[in-house]
Amino acid sequence: MSEPKRIRGGALLARALKEKGVDHVFTLAGGFCNPALEGFMECQMPVINCPHEQVAGHLADGHARITRKPAVCLVGPEGFANAVPAMLEAWGERSPVIFITGSSTLKRQGAGGFKEIDDVAIAAPLTKYSVQITDGARIGEFVERAWHAATTGYPGPVHLSLPVDIMFSSFEEDAGRGERPFDRKDRPVPRAWPDPEPLAEVLDAVKTARRPVLIGGHGIWWSGGEEKMAAAGAELKIPMFNVPYHTKMLGEACEAYLGLADFHQYHPSKQAVHEADVVLMVGCRLDNQMNFGNPPFIPEGTKLICVNGSHEELDYNIGADLQLLCDPGAFFDALMGIDRRWDSWLALQRERRAAWVSKWSDHIASETAADAENDRLMHPLQLALDVQAAMKDGDWLVFDGGNTHFWNEIATNIAAARGRKLGGILHPGNYSLLGVGVSFALAAKNVNPERTTVLVTGDGAFLSGGLSIEACFQENIPIVVVVDNNGGLDCISQQQERLFSSGKHFATDFRDIPFHTMFEGLGGYGELVTRRDALPGAMERALASGKTACINVKCRGVISPIVAATSDKRDKASIE
Repeated sequence: MSEPKRIRGGALLARALKEKGVDHVFTLAGGFCNPALEGFMECQMPVINCPHEQVAGHLADGHARITRKPAVCLVGPEGFANAVPAMLEAWGERSPVIFITGSSTLKRQGAGGFKEIDDVAIAAPLTKYSVQITDGARIGEFVERAWHAATTGYPGPVHLSLPVDIMFSSFEEDAGRGERPFDRKDRPVPRAWPDPEPLAEVLDAVKTARRPVLIGGHGIWWSGGEEKMAAAGAELKIPMFNVPYHTKMLGEACEAYLGLADFHQYHPSKQAVHEADVVLMVGCRLDNQMNFGNPPFIPEGTKLICVNGSHEELDYNIGADLQLLCDPGAFFDALMGIDRRWDSWLALQRERRAAWVSKWSDHIASETAADAENDRLMHPLQLALDVQAAMKDGDWLVFDGGNTHFWNEIATNIAAARGRKLGGILHPGNYSLLGVGVSFALAAKNVNPERTTVLVTGDGAFLSGGLSIEACFQENIPIVVVVDNNGGLDCISQQQERLFSSGKHFATDFRDIPFHTMFEGLGGYGELVTRRDALPGAMERALASGKTACINVKCRGVISPIVAATSDKRDKASIE
């Protein structure tokens, strides 16, 4: 009788992840992880080797945000420390990344083993689930538990630590398969169905409202409920907004969608929220972005309703007047049963949006004319608008930085009102972590290879994570990078100039960095732009090159509305 086939623990890990449906792994290959890499190779799992572990984490995060399914970031012990910032970014957006550490030996744990760190404890505050696997026969079980934690309720990142002696040890290939669940393929995520009584109370509050407003958040995106949200907007004509710092959920085909619920970046949202008698927040948290549900964001006399698909979300929303535990899609189905429409209320918001677009268009036209007359560098908002004008419908846009991020948010709303229909948008999330742009753009292009992906990044943001551009060259995944180059951390400089008694800024300047020649040296396309009239041709040549390209655009620093408001507020000794 032949001996049962035996495989390494790393191969067991790879097979378990493959069975769950993982289709991409991102790593910086290290010796502690070799058995897992061999397993992925045998499973024919696509693996992208990255120049840094933080890059691997951001790539996995970007991939998960686009596909809405878990991706894997595999690192060694010291690499785990490098991946922590990516864990933070994924945690802020509730992105279901599975972080896996090939960790120090279990046999001598606590005795100062090679590269020994307490990765489980470090990851615990930044993940939904962090555990060390201590028995190779249970690898499949812990993958199952991690997957469940990452995808159910309010999704989020998880962490598995696999000690190197278990990673390299041999086990029977069916180890752990004698217990339930025998079928460990991915299964549909359980959904919360509403209790009829509180659902009826919420629907009655909306039906009797004169001026309702709906704000949609992460819970809608991760549950795949955005199409039903759009259908509800089309049917009921309720003005709809997006929470700041989150992926734009609705396209311009939805007339009810108006932009961000951000009083500084999109001022008409302030009028809508302050005049509303009911604010319906679906899939959102009452966190700092919503001023915790308090005035002056949401007035005291306004009825605040929070609908969330998990208890984890509802725990943040104890300040709401009404709470409902319900899958967002199921709630929108119920909402569309209301026999009421708010046509005139929505029409007013669309008129305000048109006026806002017109005002900003007139302002930037005046600024651009003055730039040409006075031989000034171009305005960052004009750069953002011109970049989108050079793109096609269906293309993906990524932006990264401080003021660069905020000007591009404004430009996206203006460009959308002018008819641009982007395929998708990615940017830093709730923690505003600089340096994610290249990784997110690579992820977008990797998932949508037939579409052009353009990244608009500040020079400071590119310096934070620009090394990840090598992965674009290595994997032959070409993106176009437009650097909004103002020679420093302009967002911080402008705050300093308002805060410091001297009126000056300090420790925020960069030298004149030739980003475009860096791309040329790596084998890509590069071009320097110092005048606005040179930008369209440069964009055309970059897109036509078929290479990973950089348009290095010299812009002047202009403070964005939200940074101006933040600096004023912090000057009054508040950082919330």
